[in-house]
Amino acid sequence: MAEYLLLIYGDESKFENPDPTAMEAMMEGHRVFGEKNGPSLRGGNALEPSDTATSIRGDSSSGFTTTDGAFAETKEALGGYYVVEAADLDEAIAIAKGIPMPFGGVEVRPIRVFD
Repeated sequence: MAEYLLLIYGDESKFENPDPTAMEAMMEGHRVFGEKNGPSLRGGNALEPSDTATSIRGDSSSGFTTTDGAFAETKEALGGYYVVEAADLDEAIAIAKGIPMPFGGVEVRPIRVFD
């Protein structure tokens, strides 16, 4: 079995003044997803909005530059993730299709293991 990171991306502007009913439905969807996929789940969390991020990059003098905000401005920001264990990529994709994502999508990435 391998582990996969399921990265949940979405349009953050849709969450600024969300419809309470839609938010409840999405949260219920995550609860159901967790119950359905419990044996495969290894972890996961929602993230605070991208405007709370701090980005760190190495600079030309072997130091670091720290800036407020995410690395890149995009229409869809990383909003959360799940770590799942699956037999293969196809199984991980099948699991990812069950994630509620009303304003975006999910990226499935294999987790690299170093021996």
